[in-house]
Amino acid sequence: MNNKLYKNYVDDIAYYLKQEKRPKLAQAIGIYRMNEGVSNTPTMQWHDKIKNEANFRSLSALNTIAGNNVKYEEKLGAHPSFLHLKHGDKSEYHYIVSMFIDIKNSTGLFKKYDPIVVANICRTIQLAAIHTCWYFDAYIHRLQGDGLMVYFGGKQTDKKKAVENALMAGSFISYFVKNDLKDLFEEKGVNRIYTRIGIDFGDADTTLWHNAGVGECSEITTTSLHTSLASKMQSQAESNGIVVGDNIIAFKSSSENLFSHKTYSENGIEKNFIYEIPEEKFRYKQHDFHWEKYLKNHPLIGEDNDGSLTFKGVPVVSSSHIHNNIQHLQKNVSDYKPYFK
Repeated sequence: MNNKLYKNYVDDIAYYLKQEKRPKLAQAIGIYRMNEGVSNTPTMQWHDKIKNEANFRSLSALNTIAGNNVKYEEKLGAHPSFLHLKHGDKSEYHYIVSMFIDIKNSTGLFKKYDPIVVANICRTIQLAAIHTCWYFDAYIHRLQGDGLMVYFGGKQTDKKKAVENALMAGSFISYFVKNDLKDLFEEKGVNRIYTRIGIDFGDADTTLWHNAGVGECSEITTTSLHTSLASKMQSQAESNGIVVGDNIIAFKSSSENLFSHKTYSENGIEKNFIYEIPEEKFRYKQHDFHWEKYLKNHPLIGEDNDGSLTFKGVPVVSSSHIHNNIQHLQKNVSDYKPYFK
C-alpha cells in the first residue's frame, strides 16, 4: 500500500482527516485563554513550492502512459496557442477538448471539520487533478469553487491525441478519488468526496477563441456548444463517473464497449439527447465512459491479485536523478517508487 501512485496526496489528506474540529467558543473559552496563541489546526501549505513540486514529480509514472514533454507550473487560463488574443478584439476558430471536473460532497465535511481542514482536503484533491492533467498536456482554464475547467489540445497537438489525453487524465483522476481515498473517509465516518467529469470535443468550425472581460479583468476563453456541454454532462455523471459527448465517440469508434448511451434527465423526464435543434435535425447524445475498463485494457497497465492497477515496466525513480533536477525535494519523493501498489 505504500507504493500507490497518489501516495503523497493520500498521506496529506489522511493527515488533515486526523484534525479534530475545534469546540465552540462558548464551550471552550477557558481552554482557549489558557492556550492563547497555540494553534490546533493545520497550516495552509498552498504556497509551499517545494512540496507542491515534490507531489507533482511523484506522479512521474504517468508519463509512461502519456509520453509528453512534462511541464510543471503554468499560468491559469494561459493557453499558449491563443495568448495573442489576450489584448485586442481579434478572435479565431480552432478545435479543443473541454473537460469539466467537479469535486462533490465536500459540504458534509463541515459537520466534523473546521473550514481550514475542509479547504486543505479539497485543495489537495484539486491539486492532484491539476497535476494529473499537466502530465497529459492539459491547460487549466479556470477554477470554479472545487471544480476545474480544463482544455486539451492546441495548434501543435493532433485531435485524436488530445481526446486520448483527456480520457486518460479523467480516468486516473476518477481512479484516485474512487479507490485511493475510499478507506480514509470510511475510517473517519464521514461521507466520501467524489468527482463527476464531463468531456466533449468541439471542432474548428464550432469553437471560437476570444478574449472575454476587460483589461486585467479578462481571460482568453472559448464560446462553443461543446465547451458548455462538457459542464452540462458533468452534472449527469454518477459518483466518480465520466460522461462524454458524441464527438468523443467518433475518435474511439473501435472501442464501442467502452461507452454506453446515457439518457438526459431534466425535471424528472428522460430524454435520448442532451441537446437538440429539431428544425436543423441536430440531435446530440451523451454517453457513460467506462473508464475502469479503459485503464485495465491499456497495454502498459496491469492488475494485481487484489484488483488494483499497476504499471508495467516502470522504473523506480532514481534518487540521484531527482536531486540533479530539483534541489531540496522532500525525502518522500526521493524514496518514492511510482506504482499503484
